[in-house]
Amino acid sequence: MHEDAVRFLSQPVEAQPGSPLRVAIYSRIAEAIRNNLLQPGSMLPTETELGTDMKVSRTVVREALMLLEEDGLIRARRGVGRFVSDTLPRIGIERIRPFEEVLGGPGHQVEIKRIQVEKQPASEFVAPGVGVDPGSDVWLWESVLIRDGEPIAHLQENISAQPVSFAGSAAAPLDIKDDGGATLLTALNKAAGRGLGPGECQIGLSQVGPSRAKLLDLRASDPVLVLTQYVRQANRPFYLAKCLIADRAGHLSVMQSLQS
Repeated sequence: MHEDAVRFLSQPVEAQPGSPLRVAIYSRIAEAIRNNLLQPGSMLPTETELGTDMKVSRTVVREALMLLEEDGLIRARRGVGRFVSDTLPRIGIERIRPFEEVLGGPGHQVEIKRIQVEKQPASEFVAPGVGVDPGSDVWLWESVLIRDGEPIAHLQENISAQPVSFAGSAAAPLDIKDDGGATLLTALNKAAGRGLGPGECQIGLSQVGPSRAKLLDLRASDPVLVLTQYVRQANRPFYLAKCLIADRAGHLSVMQSLQS
């Protein structure tokens, strides 16, 4: 196992209140896999070795590995050992993906209708999500997502207007071209390659409100699903998006596993 992976896995692990230690171990190993510290196809250390590195019992490690195998992140070869899966499972909104991918799918074409691209002062909500002080300049990309001719989502995306460094390069202002046909996260993925992440997506429910109701052809009191997406870059807050999704969008996929 590479020394970077050993160093990462050996960092102190603490269970969150109300959550068993095996879930924290699961999350640490899964993060190492998704960040490519444990590379696809590579053999994992034994339960005893992982327990020693992570300073937990072999039993806790075994339970975490069982969960990782259930979720398709690792695979076992009887009599040989456990290996990181060659291809990670495709998941739903647990994975940081541009919203045109989240809301698209086979047979569905998602069109991006740009409302505005504007530099503006960061609000108290936006500032911590993109790693700046309130009032600092941030970019706002506002769009409506249209699928099969119907508006299904209103999207606001924010990043800092300060210089950014990717993959050890010198910090420079982001030069993201708006071609009008993609979300900001799609454009950032092209610019940063694999430099983005990890992230999380919080899920809530709200009413659409008057101004956004007009954009989505809804009543102001209609309910919408609210997805708030945070993405980190170089382990710092970088990108924040809020997407309001109308019920006409239908089902969204989220893979779950029993971890209690």
